[in-house]
Amino acid sequence: LLDVVGDLALVGYPFKAHIIANRPGHASNVKFAKKIKEHIKKYKGKQDVPKYDVNQPALYDIHQIEKTLPHRYPFLLVDKIMELTDKHVIAIKNVTYNEPFFQGHFPGNCVMPGVLQVEALAQAGGILAIPRDTEDQYDTYFLKIENCKFKQKVVPGDTLILKMELLAPIRRGICEMKGTIFIGDKLVTEAVLVAQIVKRPKEQI
Repeated sequence: LLDVVGDLALVGYPFKAHIIANRPGHASNVKFAKKIKEHIKKYKGKQDVPKYDVNQPALYDIHQIEKTLPHRYPFLLVDKIMELTDKHVIAIKNVTYNEPFFQGHFPGNCVMPGVLQVEALAQAGGILAIPRDTEDQYDTYFLKIENCKFKQKVVPGDTLILKMELLAPIRRGICEMKGTIFIGDKLVTEAVLVAQIVKRPKEQI
């Protein structure tokens, strides 16, 4: 029995299951564990891919986004909000050839900088974290970026589907979120972001 438990630890993921082992052995246990791991890797996260319907009306258009976020051209990197709850937000960024950063990154080989992809996630997260239904204005400040991975180049013509999910309740203005960017159903960027939400003094509004 302990051999079965130990060998299944090779899967590398916690799972809840009822396993019946008839005449188990180390070799067969390891083979079984590898098959489970391959299955998990193949389907992991597929159910979390946000769907984007171009015919669906936006929940927030660019003008409504401007009422919440302090960012403006050329640094407003969210075009519309498609879904918003207390725990997650789904936003869209359309990447065009006319983005000013493409002039230098790179001439003849346009690639959206990874740091700006993370910034787009942060702005989407601001829509989620900044209090709504208030005339007060807020600023967001990065505190930490963890486990950031870029899996594919982002180029002109791509439509980025940005998803931000709260990992814990917001306390004292500190929020921690998991961010993912998809192009179609393919994950291209992911990161865990920690930021501080600060109310802007009225004399600065």
